[in-house]
This record gives sequence, C-alpha cells and structure tokens, in this order.
Amino acid sequence: MKYLLAIGFMATLLIYCAPAADESTSAGRDGWLSGTTDEKFETITEHLGGFGKAMLEVNLRYIEMFWAGEDENWDYAAYQLEELEEAIEDGLQRRPARASSAEHFVTVVIPEMEAAIETRNKDNFDRAFELFTTQCNSCHAMENVAFIRIQPPKVRTGSVFFK
Repeated sequence: MKYLLAIGFMATLLIYCAPAADESTSAGRDGWLSGTTDEKFETITEHLGGFGKAMLEVNLRYIEMFWAGEDENWDYAAYQLEELEEAIEDGLQRRPARASSAEHFVTVVIPEMEAAIETRNKDNFDRAFELFTTQCNSCHAMENVAFIRIQPPKVRTGSVFFK
C-alpha cells in the first residue's frame, strides 16, 4: 500500500511540475514574466537597467566603505570595495560604452584603495578615499554627468555600526 501511495504521489508531482507544452510563452511563477523567450529577456533587461542602477549600488557601497574606514573596520571596508567593484563590472557588462571612462578607475583607483585598506591605517585610508572620490567625479565628468558630484557622507544613515 505504501508503494502505491508513493507511486501516486510521484505521478501527481510529475504531472503538476511538467513544463507547459510551449514553455516559451508561459508566465513565470508569479505571472509577471511572460511572452516569448526574447520578450522575457527584454523585460529582464528593462528591469536591470543600464549603468544608473549599478551606480545606485556603487553609491551605497561607497558610503558603507567610508564609514567602515572611519570605524577602522578594515574587513568591512575591503568587503564593500569588492562589492563596489563588482557592481561597476556588472554595469559595464550592460553598458560597455562606459568602459573607456571607467578603465582608469577599475585598473588604478580601485587597486590603490584596496592597498590603502590593506595597510589598516586610517591616515592612508583617508588620503586614498579623498583621491577615490576625486576620481569618481572625474569619471562622471568624462561621461557628461558632471552634475553628479560625489562627496563623503556627513551623516551615517546605515544600520552597520562598529564603535
């Protein structure tokens, strides 16, 4: 009897979970992603956005890295820098036209910031962070968005505290 119940359960599960005959037009689990495979990719592309959404994450990581340095929490600062770099790389995949402006930042500025964090010295961090910020603004100028001026935060708004 146990075996018959198990077989019945498995059969029901297979029928329920089987893909639709034309999966390319079926909706996603929540029904928001529908259409052909190409249409689904277009929808996902719109949701990911271009470089602007990546910059929102970069901004968050920049702020967190600053406060980590102020707190001398070097592991957290290094983590935020790594995540910041990954967000930039993701943005560059979506907008490769931005690569020439970002090249110096990715190949020079980020490694210099990383080296400063590795020293675990607040004075080194502060000097590197100032240059880091200048380079953010330089990159924005190269991309004709100089009106986006970055500066170190004055008020801590995040929930991660170390002092």
